[in-house]
Amino acid sequence: MKGFGYLVKEGFRNVYANRIMSIASVCVLISCLVMTGAAALFSLNVNNIVNIIEKNNETSVYISKACSDLEAKQIGTKISAIDNVESIIFVSSHEAVEKYKDALGEELFDRIKDEDPLNDTYRVSFKNLEKYDDTVKQIKEIDGVESITDRRDFARKMTKVSTFVNLISLCIVAALMIVSLFIIANTIRTTMYSRRFEISIMKSVGATNMFVRMPFLVEGMIIGLISAAFSTGIIALLYHAVEGVIDRTSLEINTIPFYSIVAPLALAFVCFGVLVGFFGGFISIRKYLKKEGNEILGW
Repeated sequence: MKGFGYLVKEGFRNVYANRIMSIASVCVLISCLVMTGAAALFSLNVNNIVNIIEKNNETSVYISKACSDLEAKQIGTKISAIDNVESIIFVSSHEAVEKYKDALGEELFDRIKDEDPLNDTYRVSFKNLEKYDDTVKQIKEIDGVESITDRRDFARKMTKVSTFVNLISLCIVAALMIVSLFIIANTIRTTMYSRRFEISIMKSVGATNMFVRMPFLVEGMIIGLISAAFSTGIIALLYHAVEGVIDRTSLEINTIPFYSIVAPLALAFVCFGVLVGFFGGFISIRKYLKKEGNEILGW
């Protein structure tokens, strides 16, 4: 611990002394972080859109005509009590007929409006479409429920889209993390080769493995921190640019506000960059620490 300050300074000196390789590593790591962040943000926005669709997607529950107004309200209370039900809206048979007034025409509408041809209906929104079948089964078991519109195919498609996007994003993040790790490792390996004489001397005079390793670990973490800072700025610019393009189109896509995710994103980039830099340095120097002074130089 007495030499900790010196070792940290050595880490900074390594970055400057090998600035060409450091800049190359920062650029490649920025590319990896930006692609990783883009994949993660895309996944978050797709999940957000799916959640909005789930909440706005309504299934119609038709009440038997034999039920009175009081019984219809009691059925609504039972539907609301089901865990996966987000909300319900009651539409009386008279209100439903009114909606078809323009399509039917005045003459036909006047003829059927008193016959009450439609059922009282509840428009039900679900919290999670993955539980669609179980929720529909519970609703059908309620006395007085005559039928339900089947949205099973839609529910399955939305679930598949969300799962697929999450899987692809996870694979991209994992692949880019591995690539970044090897890039940092190769950069630090080059640094160590140029300083192999110094490492040999330190090992020969009894320097501990941690004393030798620390500057290289610091170097890797500095590269990670610099990359994280630039990546956050680039992602912010790209995200605002995409939001601007969406706003200029007729597409009604509700993206997640960037201010609500910038802090977690920046923290994730810092953690990602520092960890990749740390383990890159750790992996690179490991084989040198297994050798003694002359062995490092191949003598």
